[in-house]
Amino acid sequence: MIVTQNERERQRHRQREKQAPCTGSPTWDSILGLQDRALGQRQALNRCANQGSLRVQVEFYMNENTFKERLKLFFIKNQRSSLRIRLFNFSLKLLSCLLYIIRVLLENPSQGNEWSHIFWVNRSLPLWGLQVSVALISLFETILLGYLSYKGNIWEQILRIPFILEIINAVPFIISIFWPSLRNLFVPVFLNCWLAKHALENMINDLHRAIQRTQSAMFNQVLILISTLLCLIFTCICGIQHLERIGKKLNLFDSLYFCIVTFSTVGFGDVTPETWSSKLFVVAMICVALVVLPIQFEQLAYLWMERQKSGGNYSRHRAQTEKHVVLCVSSLKIDLLMDFLNEFYAHPRLQDYYVVILCPTEMDVQVRRVLQIPMWSQRVIYLQGSALKDQDLLRAKMDDAEACFILSSRCEVDRTSSDHQTILRAWAVKDFAPNCPLYVQILKPENKFHIKFADHVVCEEEFKYAMLALNCICPATSTLITLLVHTSRGQEGQQSPEQWQKMYGRCSGNEVYHIVLEESTFFAEYEGKSFTYASFHAHKKFGVCLIGVRREDNKNILLNPGPRYIMNATDICFYINITKEENSAFKNQDQQKKSNVSRSFYHGPSRLPVHSIIASMGTVAIDLQDTSCRSTSGPTLSLPTEGSKEIRRPSIAPVLEVADTSSIQTCDLLSDQSEDETTPDEEISSNLEYAKGYPPYSPYIGSSPTFCHLLHEKVPFCCLRLDKSCQHNYYEDAKAYGFKNKLIIVAAETAGNGLYNFIVPLRAYYRPKKELNPIVLLLDNPPDMHFLDAICWFPMVYYMVGSIDNLDDLLRCGVTFAANMVVVDKESTMSAEEDYMADAKTIVNVQTLFRLFSSLSIITELTHPANMRFMQFRAKDCYSLALSKLEKKEREKGSNLAFMFRLPFAAGRVFSISMLDTLLYQSFVKDYMISITRLLLGLDTTPGSGFLCSMKITEDDLWIRTYARLYQKLCSSTGDVPIGIYRTESQKLTTSEDWTSSLVSRKYSVNHLKSQISISVEEWEDTKDSKEQSHHRSNHRNSTSSDQSDHPLLRRKSMQWARRLSRKGPKHSGKTAEKITQQRLNLYRRSERQELAELVKNRMKHLGLSTVGYDEMNDHQSTLSYILINPSPDTRLELNDVVYLIRPDPLAYLPNSEPSRKNSICNAMGQDSREETQL
Repeated sequence: MIVTQNERERQRHRQREKQAPCTGSPTWDSILGLQDRALGQRQALNRCANQGSLRVQVEFYMNENTFKERLKLFFIKNQRSSLRIRLFNFSLKLLSCLLYIIRVLLENPSQGNEWSHIFWVNRSLPLWGLQVSVALISLFETILLGYLSYKGNIWEQILRIPFILEIINAVPFIISIFWPSLRNLFVPVFLNCWLAKHALENMINDLHRAIQRTQSAMFNQVLILISTLLCLIFTCICGIQHLERIGKKLNLFDSLYFCIVTFSTVGFGDVTPETWSSKLFVVAMICVALVVLPIQFEQLAYLWMERQKSGGNYSRHRAQTEKHVVLCVSSLKIDLLMDFLNEFYAHPRLQDYYVVILCPTEMDVQVRRVLQIPMWSQRVIYLQGSALKDQDLLRAKMDDAEACFILSSRCEVDRTSSDHQTILRAWAVKDFAPNCPLYVQILKPENKFHIKFADHVVCEEEFKYAMLALNCICPATSTLITLLVHTSRGQEGQQSPEQWQKMYGRCSGNEVYHIVLEESTFFAEYEGKSFTYASFHAHKKFGVCLIGVRREDNKNILLNPGPRYIMNATDICFYINITKEENSAFKNQDQQKKSNVSRSFYHGPSRLPVHSIIASMGTVAIDLQDTSCRSTSGPTLSLPTEGSKEIRRPSIAPVLEVADTSSIQTCDLLSDQSEDETTPDEEISSNLEYAKGYPPYSPYIGSSPTFCHLLHEKVPFCCLRLDKSCQHNYYEDAKAYGFKNKLIIVAAETAGNGLYNFIVPLRAYYRPKKELNPIVLLLDNPPDMHFLDAICWFPMVYYMVGSIDNLDDLLRCGVTFAANMVVVDKESTMSAEEDYMADAKTIVNVQTLFRLFSSLSIITELTHPANMRFMQFRAKDCYSLALSKLEKKEREKGSNLAFMFRLPFAAGRVFSISMLDTLLYQSFVKDYMISITRLLLGLDTTPGSGFLCSMKITEDDLWIRTYARLYQKLCSSTGDVPIGIYRTESQKLTTSEDWTSSLVSRKYSVNHLKSQISISVEEWEDTKDSKEQSHHRSNHRNSTSSDQSDHPLLRRKSMQWARRLSRKGPKHSGKTAEKITQQRLNLYRRSERQELAELVKNRMKHLGLSTVGYDEMNDHQSTLSYILINPSPDTRLELNDVVYLIRPDPLAYLPNSEPSRKNSICNAMGQDSREETQL
């Protein structure tokens, strides 16, 4: 075979590659083709990869395996071993000082004043041996630590004061080993006390590092101060005693006495140094003390101030032996603090609890001043820290806490950001202390699902809008709920001369309590009876109002489950009363009759004798009243026929122990009674327009489904705009729509998800169709699309972009024929420079509405309850000034409800969501309060549970006479349970002189006060008979939702009377002159209202709106309204009283086999059961 030259070159190239080391590249000696070179490179790389696949073990931190590093780890770095070394060093220093004291005590004072006594001492051999041993060990340890901490500068180690002192105290003893003549040389061993102080400081630092305790600066500084003072005194004692060996020969006790007298600046002078050396030593020690001690005290004071700011710690021992709760807030305001403390400590069993406040901000001046009060300083501990830090949670001993309250900051503009902070705090607490119960307050409803793990959650916007909505249906629902969730004894207003204030204050003490049926004196006898029977007879016998029950095996609370519910022994009963049963005492009938005289101040003129009460109860069944529903709108009670009136007094059917279908006509409560009166065409059109079902779209996660009136098809978004025409309709204002019922207008800044909870109660299935009010949302900003998706299924719900600042916007949205105007506090105004100024814009806007539209019922939400006194403000109103004085007196007495007598709050026209903070606090003791409140407001719907509604007492219902007979009538006919009365009375203003004199002397009766009215027309009163006067009073006594008008004859007579007064000379007494001034002021007000009315009418004409129906003279200034929660059974019913009812669930009465019925129990409930649930 012939081998070419190129082939031989390739073979030599391969041999050289095999012999060459793996360098990652072939030899470049021969020049070959590009293909051969690439082939050689790949082969070389493959071989290198195969050789590099061998694993190599790498050892880390080899530098720590040296002998020096191991010693450093043992003596310095390791906290526990270093702590042991420093403890041993500290013991050696103390031992050396003790040996010095023993040497002084064993030494006999030598005679003479020679200086040799200063330099030489008598030291026994055993003592010398011990001191030499201590010196050797101390010096060796000092040198070793210096070597281990050496960092390149030897002089830094040598010139340290501890090292110098160690050399002075140790080296002479070591030298005396080799030089025996120096064994009795004086060595200032007492200076080892300073080395002991230094070792103690290092030991405490290592101790804190070992036990992970970082908050110890205060303890360290106190320890340093005490040790410095002891070292100064010990050095002075030993120095004076030694230098006086050539003087007075002082012993240690005399030296101690001299030092104490000198350092305390007393200076008796009985013991003084004689030698110049001792005097010089005393001067030096005083100078050292003047320099060192002030520095120590300054550092201690600084740390004390910092500790006061941060709050220190809550010790583990206290956490394990005492009960405490933790309050987590982002910023602590004085109002929030006092509301929490007053409500929390209002319960007797919480008196021994401690409150630990964890707040990231520094304590402000007002909070610090309050926490210095002895009542709170012993109970409240303020810690500055964050709930997101485990160290701060450990300081608060969160894992040992009984509960943790996490509150949101509602004073921030971005409420969503505030909720996010609250969510993170809740997560941090749950991660650190999983077993700690959480009570969380959230602002936005869409953020609730993040904290579903919390034990109790209160969503502010949910409760706020639900209460504002129910205020439009049941007047003053917000006041009713607020009074129920506040803790009170009912003592407010008992010293007032006004009868309504006494009754209102007394009834405000009613709260919700619970007890097991078989353990109760109130309800034990009603086991096996119906719920309505138990509720009526418990109220009749004990004055308590049974409102709900809960089965032992069920977590759901049922409000008024109806007459078909049979009480069991293990049921938990929920009732309203002044106090819980455990704190009540029971008297027999004779004692009760005797005590009725003393309690007559509460019932006043409405009081009836006991025998009259029993006779009017109707406990003997005479004849069964007609329980069929009447056709008029709203719930009313049946009036006996005229024939029965002539024969005998009307009677009421008894409440049966067990429900009977023959006595209680279980009508189809889903059928609308108003449909019975409609024509067939109207009925068909109504059925085609509305359906009943659950809303198909919820704006946020966690909303409770509610059975509502809905449309068959959703409304296009363009038709939801009230003031804009579209291709479907051409209306541009509320008047053009031709609504049959009056409007409900909601003025808000944005259409938040919480506003959905305002619409749902007003469209609930138990609301009759003909009573549905159109809802207009007056929004500053346009709503989002997802919000429109949620509301487009509800009938008669519209929105309009505008503001209550603009009169044109108000007129377009139909304010002139609105039933209620709800003004929601704006989020953008909540963060004001001055906290209480956050409501300024809302208050002024509402005041403008009040002046322009005096007949409009305005319901306002405020941020701060203290600002309620500015609602419907009248500077020269004597009655308002008197109420202001009463509020101040109640606040001085420590009342939590001092603002309750303000007329806007009592009437339910103003509300602050901060008043509901007590609901979260009360749930710590009453874990059912949030559930009951949600059921009352309609936020939750439990099958079989009733709902809150109201009925109005008309002239046809006055035959019932008393609240007890009304209770019986409702329980026996409809199964409703009344819980209170909303009463409206005429307000007759008095002059300031008359009111002041009545407050001072308290000799005027209520009737005398009411008889003094500001506009007194004597001639007109003389011509009117008693019937017309009573009719005039009845015109003033109506609810907030009804229209009122001033008597035209009264106004005409007033003008005539004023003109006659102007023609007469000024021959009046002081009292008459003051009346004239008040009457002229009223006339001025009338003229001012006329000017405002002309302004409104001109704007309406300019906008093309009709002025028909605008009544500028109709207002609420002549009435006052208030609530009586669970009044006494003998309370007289008055015309236009609104009774709060808990009505049974209508769905609970519907049998499955019969989808529809037309019978009815009451006219206020029902829907058309023939309409099937849609959507």
